[in-house]
This record gives sequence, C-alpha cells and structure tokens, in this order.
Amino acid sequence: MSAIVPLLGGNAYWSEGHRRLHPLSIEVMAEAGVFRLRVPARYGGHDCDTRTLVEVCATLAEADGSAAWTAAVWSIGAWLTRQFPEEVQDEVFATPDVRICATLSPSATAVPTGGGYTVTGQWAFMSGAHHSQWQVIVAGTETGPIMALVPMAELEIMDDWYTSGLKGSGSVTTFAYGVHVPAVRALPLAEVLRGREPGAPLLPTAAASSVGPLLGLARAAMNGFLRRVPGRPITYTGYANQSEAPVTHLQVAAATMKIDQAGFHAGRLAAQVDGKAERGEEWTIDERARARADLGTVGELAKAAVDIVNSASGGSSLYDFVPVQRIERDVRAITLHALMHPLTNLELYGRVLCGLEPDTPYL
Repeated sequence: MSAIVPLLGGNAYWSEGHRRLHPLSIEVMAEAGVFRLRVPARYGGHDCDTRTLVEVCATLAEADGSAAWTAAVWSIGAWLTRQFPEEVQDEVFATPDVRICATLSPSATAVPTGGGYTVTGQWAFMSGAHHSQWQVIVAGTETGPIMALVPMAELEIMDDWYTSGLKGSGSVTTFAYGVHVPAVRALPLAEVLRGREPGAPLLPTAAASSVGPLLGLARAAMNGFLRRVPGRPITYTGYANQSEAPVTHLQVAAATMKIDQAGFHAGRLAAQVDGKAERGEEWTIDERARARADLGTVGELAKAAVDIVNSASGGSSLYDFVPVQRIERDVRAITLHALMHPLTNLELYGRVLCGLEPDTPYL
C-alpha cells in the first residue's frame, strides 16, 4: 500500500483545487485493492479485518487526507451493502472495484409503492459521489426510516463542495426526484443500527472504519515537520537551527505522545470490533458508547497533535505547497462531522456511565 503514497501525495494539490479526487488517485487505489477491502471474498474482495482497514486508511492519509477519508467512506458503503440480501449484493458487487458512497441522515422521504418505495429528497456531504456507482441512502417513512441502495445514475448531483477542509473528497449534495427503490434494496434503519447479525452493529463498525484517516494525518504532520526542521532557523531569535531549540523538543515530544495515544484508542476500538464479530457477541450499551468515545478521542488527540505541529511550523507553512496547512484543515473538517465530534461523543459516553439512557439511536 505504501507504494502508492508518493502518487497520492503528488495529486493532493490537484484534488484540492478541483474539489474531487484526481482520476489517477482513483486508478492506483483500485489497482492496490483499496476498494475491495470490505468486499466479500466470494466477489473477489479481501474481506479484511478492521485493524487492517485502519492501517490502510492511515497510510493513505499520510499522502492525502481526502483520499483516505473517501476510501474509509467507501469501505463503510461496502460493509452496509453486505447487510442486504444476497441478490442485491450480487447486483452491486458485480462491478469490479465498485464504490458505494453512504449517508446516515434521513433527509428524504420514501412512499410505499408497488413492490418498493418512491424516494424524493436530498443528502449532503456525500463523499466520493463523483466516483461512485451506488449510494446508500436513508429516507423517512410513516413506520420509520429505511436504508436503501440506489444507482448513482438515478440520482442528480449538485456540485456545492466549496469548503475549507477535505476539499478533495468531493462531498457534494445528491438528489432523488421520485426514484423507485425495489423492496429488496431497502432495510429498516433501526435493524441495521442494532446489528443484523451478532457482533456487527453499524455505529461501532463505522467508528472503527473512520479513525484511520485521523491517525494518518497526525503522523503525516509530524513526519513532514521533522523533514523540514533541519537547518531551519527560528526567525528573529538566536536559534540558527530550529531542531536545537528546547521549545521544539517540547513540541515534538508533546505531539508525538498525543499521536501515540490516538493510536491506542484506534487500536482498542478496532480490536473490539474484530473480536466481538469473531465471537458473535452482542454489544452492550456501555460498549457501544465507548466505541463512540474512542472515535471522538482519536479525533481530539489527532487535532491537538496537528495544532502543535502547525504552530511550530512557522510562517512559511502558510504556502499551499506545504502540506501541514492542508492537514490541519482536513483534521478540523473530520472532527466537525456530526458523528465524529469529540465533545459530542464524550458527552454520550459520560451520560451512559452516569446511568442514563443514551439520547440517540446512533449507538
């Protein structure tokens, strides 16, 4: 996987400017098997464990945060597709290196019609939509929200992704205008959230699938800083070499420890998801809440580490060609995600630890 890092890194500037991933980035990730990570082996996929997914996405993020984030989203889309009946999987996974973007927001309506639903609505923040063949949608019905699979050819895209971070992810808004969804391609959202099979609820799985980009971005910030620091002075001070300044030593050590701590929480989360799935164990409410807390803590620590590195990088880091400014914006964008926000996740965990019922079904 590390072999494609230089090309992804070289394309990151283009992806930012064009607000979607470079076509060559898509091509090399496909060749490296990134899009088959969560695809079942019977369809030619790797059916990989969560720990492997975390490390792959972290490696991608060391080159380009947008590429890593989008790859993580596509892996969640593939996992969600596996929750549908086999005939649906046969249809979706028939496309080699299929890419399935996904959302959990019920921002559309679905009306029962003959043999399925008619869906109308929109979904924002659809990462990777430009390069996807299918989309997992969520829509409200009179009996509760459903999750469904829709070909991208039946949706419309509004190119509204003008943002400060994750620019290359192309997280545009998609629209459905009276799209028919066969009943076989629709599931009750509550059933997926709860877990259609023992050991595999949606939110812990999605949480573990999302920490890799954060971990890789923090590592990229530190590695980039250490490459730049030799021979750089601290302007208007007596330090002709930044690497000799005690303040630099403190900054490097503090950021590194936070990255190590983020790695612990990412590893614990991945190990728990893999372990419970292998053993077919049900998840307790406390465990589900801690999975969200681990996710938020990885974000909090990665952001703190990148902030330290960014502060130590000096005025020259403001130039677009210095990656740390892009890394800082990408990490901030990820931690603003509604399901990734550190304080939201910590509050949820604390609420459960205090003996209260969780105030969200997204657990």
